[in-house]
Order: sequence, then structure tokens, then C-alpha cells
Amino acid sequence: MSERKVLNKYYPPDFDPAKIPKLKLPKDRQYVVRLMAPFNMRCKTCGEYIYKGKKFNARKETVMNELYMGLPIFRFYIKCTRCLAEITFKTDPENTDYAMEHGATRNFQAEKLLEEEEKKITKDREEEELNNPMKVLENRTRDSKMEMEVLENLQELKELNQRQASVDFEGMLGTYKELEQRTKEQEKEEDERETREMLERALVKRLRDSDSDSDQEGESSSRPKKPSTDRPTDILTTDRLTDPQSLSVGGVKKAKVESWERSVGGLGGGGALGSLVVRKKPATSVPNPDTTVTPAGSNTQTVSKAAAIVPTAATKPITAQNGSSSLSLLGAYSDSDDSNNSE
Repeated sequence: MSERKVLNKYYPPDFDPAKIPKLKLPKDRQYVVRLMAPFNMRCKTCGEYIYKGKKFNARKETVMNELYMGLPIFRFYIKCTRCLAEITFKTDPENTDYAMEHGATRNFQAEKLLEEEEKKITKDREEEELNNPMKVLENRTRDSKMEMEVLENLQELKELNQRQASVDFEGMLGTYKELEQRTKEQEKEEDERETREMLERALVKRLRDSDSDSDQEGESSSRPKKPSTDRPTDILTTDRLTDPQSLSVGGVKKAKVESWERSVGGLGGGGALGSLVVRKKPATSVPNPDTTVTPAGSNTQTVSKAAAIVPTAATKPITAQNGSSSLSLLGAYSDSDDSNNSE
């Protein structure tokens, strides 16, 4: 597949450009071009104004048998935007402009007329001076006299302005310089003041930070240090802190808690929830030497007859060693009587 954007083309060795047939096109053929109106114009048919810069699809052709210093002159055909009448104009290389030809009139332009008039006067004067040397002298004398009059009038205007308006230009310049210098000094002072304030704020902030750090260090040193735990749930597996005296007296070191016993607890249950659950201890009482308690496992208790003589108000509850409920002396006496009767 050949390239889409080729720069070089292949020419065979036997290529002869003279054998290429030439197209015979007419010299006055027309091209369609896109252009803008070169000046303001008014249509002669309907009176529509066509302003400079309006775009048209125009037909362009070369004017036959009309040249200016070897440059060809082109003619353009456009249509009115309202009535579609044909309007033509052509180039004017002599005046570097366009010339209206047919179908419309060019609007009045004072500047163009003034330029044309000046060019006409200059051309006539050159023609007169070309053949008449006295005319050249007269024109020079008149030009110098006119120049002197212009200079005198200008000097009079300057003196009149100085009399009416006494303006001290040197003083104005000096005042402006002083004002500019004062403004620069104020800007410099403001910059220095802002820099000083920024440094003071930074110093105060640094002092405050150092004071707060020292206060925090003092508070941390005054506070008692809490026992550190590896995890928040380690308190569930460790025993409560015992009295330091008992630790010093006993001198028994705690066994090391393994990693698998920290959050779950040991199988023995000795310290799983020992720091959170408080067990209720049974009330202990001093045994009476006059009473006799049967060993654990028996359902009856024998009390001596001497204890039965004791008044009811002086009786005290006695707790058995086997963990059974408390019995009074009166109740023990009744039980002993029942056992005797049964015998």
C-alpha cells in the first residue's frame, strides 16, 4: 500500500515532460473567491447600504488589455444582499485602493478627497516649477515667509500661556520626587514592621510551646506510674495486686502467665476473674468445750446434758465443721432426747 502523504514521486527514466498535453484555458476565465467589501457602498437599484467588511462569494477575473506598470488589474462581481443586483469593482494599484465600476456608488469619504486634493496641488506645482525658474524662486520665498509666520505665532502662544498660567515645572518635578521617595520609605518601614511582628509572634509561640512541654513533664513526673499491661484484657487473667507487706513477708513470686492464658484464662480457674469477683466467706464461731459435735456425714448432733441446763437466752448458734446449717443449743438438746428415747 502506498503512502498517503508522499513528498516525492517516482519519475521513470523515459519520462518526457514535453509529451504532457497542455490545457487550453481562456484567459478571461472567472474564479469564485471569498472576499470582504473594501469600502462602504450603496446599491443603485434598491438603495441598500453595504458596509465595509461584509463577506461575499465573488467572481474574479483578469481585466483584459489593462495593466499598471506590468501589474494586472482584477475585476470582482458581487450581488446586493437585498435585491441581488450585480455590483462590480476592480483593483487600483496606482492608489493602492479599489475603484467602483458598476451597480453601486461609493459613500463620501472626506479623508480620501483631502488626500486626492493634496496630491493634485503637489502635482500642479511640480509641473509649474519644471518649466519656470522664477516660479521656483517665488515658491521658496513664500514657503520661508510662511514658516517665519508659523514660528512667530507659536512663540506668541507660548508667552501667552506663561503669563496666564504661572506653573513651576521644576517645583512640580521636585514635589513628585519627594512624594516618590516618601512612598518608598513608608513601604520600607511597613515591611520592617511586619517582619518584626512576625518574629515576635513566632518567639511568643515558641515560649508557649516550651512552657506547655515543661508543665506536661512536671505533671507526668508527679503522677504515680500505673502498672503497664501488654493488652487491655490482661486484667481479666491476672490476680489483684496484693499488699506489698504480704509480698515482702511471703516472698513468693508469681508464676509467669503464658500467652494462651491471657485473654482466655487457665484451666484451674485460680485467677481468671479473681480480681473482679469477691467470694462471700462463711462466718466462723469459737466452739464451746461443753458441746460435742458428731463427725461429718451424720444427720444428728449430740449435745451434753450440762448444756441443756443453760438458759435459752444464753444459747449461741454453733456451726458444724461439715458445712451444715447452724443449730442452737435448745435444738441440740431436743435431738439428744429423741435419740435417747429411740434407744
